[in-house]
Amino acid sequence: MKKILAALAVGTALSATPALAQDARATFTGPRIEATVGWDKSRSGSSVDNDTTRDLDQSVDGLVYGGGIGFDAAVGDNFVVGAEAELTDSTAKAVNDGVPNTFNLGRVETGRDIYVGARAGFVVGEKMLVYAKGGYTNARYNLVGTDGTVNLDQRLDTDGWRAGAGVEMALSKNAFVKAEYRYSKYSNAEFDFNGTTPDSSRFKIDTDRHQVVASVGLRF
Repeated sequence: MKKILAALAVGTALSATPALAQDARATFTGPRIEATVGWDKSRSGSSVDNDTTRDLDQSVDGLVYGGGIGFDAAVGDNFVVGAEAELTDSTAKAVNDGVPNTFNLGRVETGRDIYVGARAGFVVGEKMLVYAKGGYTNARYNLVGTDGTVNLDQRLDTDGWRAGAGVEMALSKNAFVKAEYRYSKYSNAEFDFNGTTPDSSRFKIDTDRHQVVASVGLRF
């Protein structure tokens, strides 16, 4: 009798294991929406220090905020892959009065940031997803420069790539929270002029961006 009960217990455990894995995968699959807020810092990636004789802000930091959408699918028992898009803005800015109109000089304000990319993660237990991400980012910086007499107000649109990693925790079948670090590198840019003035030719830049964010969302 004991042997029969033991066999039944083992069989029950084995049959439950795939079900648990399936439930864990289902928790992190499907379409999702989320709101994001966190810390944001942009800085020139050049190794040349341009404030050796003047006290200039070479970086801007502030609050990043916005939202995103995504879709995730299960691959095997423990892996999840997905696509995502995000639109954010930022309060980061710096002011250096009375200096030439050069990036990191004058007034620099971060603007909207568009991100499109993918992520891949590993399900840990039933409620946690550890993932890495990467993709394309297009960020805008609002610049004001002056020669002491004339002020020039321009928008700088930049292209680059983003990589990051994070942890997502399921609060219920549909709700989740996550924490994430991401690094962005911008290497191409153009000035976006107002009105009918054509945009400038594209040119090279070297700008780093670091963000630590938290998100809350719903999955459908």
